[in-house]
Amino acid sequence: MALLNLSLSLPMQVFVAAAVGALVGLEREQSESGGTFAGSRTFPLLALYGALVGAFFPAVLPVALAVLVVPLTAAYLAKVVLERDLGLTTLTAALLTVVLGAMATHSARGTAAAVIVGGVVTALLSAKATIHGFAEGIDEAERRASIKFVLVVLVVLPLLPDRAVDELFGLNPRFVWLMVVFVSGLSFAAYVLSRVVGTERGIAATGVLGGFVSSTATAVSMAEQTAENPSLYQVCAFSTVVAATVMFPRALLEVVVVNRSLALRVAVPLGVMTVVAAAAAVVVYWRATGRTDTDADIENPFRLKPALFFGLLFAVILLVSEQANAWFGSSGVYATAFVSGLADVDAMTITLSRLAAEGTIDPAVATTGIVIAAVANTLVKAGIVWVIGTRKLGKLVTAVLATAAVAGLATVLVL
Repeated sequence: MALLNLSLSLPMQVFVAAAVGALVGLEREQSESGGTFAGSRTFPLLALYGALVGAFFPAVLPVALAVLVVPLTAAYLAKVVLERDLGLTTLTAALLTVVLGAMATHSARGTAAAVIVGGVVTALLSAKATIHGFAEGIDEAERRASIKFVLVVLVVLPLLPDRAVDELFGLNPRFVWLMVVFVSGLSFAAYVLSRVVGTERGIAATGVLGGFVSSTATAVSMAEQTAENPSLYQVCAFSTVVAATVMFPRALLEVVVVNRSLALRVAVPLGVMTVVAAAAAVVVYWRATGRTDTDADIENPFRLKPALFFGLLFAVILLVSEQANAWFGSSGVYATAFVSGLADVDAMTITLSRLAAEGTIDPAVATTGIVIAAVANTLVKAGIVWVIGTRKLGKLVTAVLATAAVAGLATVLVL
């Protein structure tokens, strides 16, 4: 936020614009993607062009862009003829660089945005091989599932009313669906990382990435691994514990998004649980023997049916929590948190954060409820490894997760 509040002089803004252009230009020249079209000198000049027009002639910026399209198109056509390269990436980056230059001299916020977007553009350009490899690795079923989900989000979200609807018992449909999008997007980000990095490269990646996508799925996968090869129980226990541990900061992130004022209160017990579980996981890792390339079967979380199920679950929990608090007080909230946490901790975390923000329940009750939901979900992981995995895996995972759960509950009682 401090960056957005900085008041930079015009020369400094122009310098920032040139630096952003140079960053993009160096990437294009280093990757040899610009060819004879544009490189480390052309891109800074394009950024300066946009910066000066944006600073002194902002009203004619669209015209300045239109004028620039002519020589850029001519240069692009020459590149196609000479190098047989039909890619539009460099041409698009050139036009975007002009816009970034204009943003840099528009305002302090524009300068900050230009720096951030410029960094993102450079990262995208330099990750060509990685992105193409990831896209080629997605099968047709995953591609269709992602397209369906994105289309539903784009079509449904704007149509939903952003108000309490009496026919839906006072629920806000847009908020419910927005939370579905947020949770699925969080999972998808980790899924992309797992496909790019490759969980086969290490059990740490399996646990962390699997925890963000689905800690339950990771626990099932690790339990199945030990059922097939009992000697892997220590390394699989590490992955299971790490996946369950990631759930705690994930829940905290959800609280920050929904109710930032509650985040500091929730951060203490969830932080204690994270530290205790992580420390125990490190000990387990040091003791682990055998192979370290255990892989979890993580599916694309952008699937319509699970998203709709989460939305329904979230809406039901929201209603039940409100009624439980009205009828039975805090004890009703805690019971609801425990039962819902057995199935999904995200829905309960978002629900209690929302209710606390609205003043429906006390922040202390919301904090305790979130911890109870996390504890209940943690117990599920322990139960899974006992049922599917081996006895040794069950003992080790239960000991670690139970310690973390007790530490979190004790912290809540002390506060």
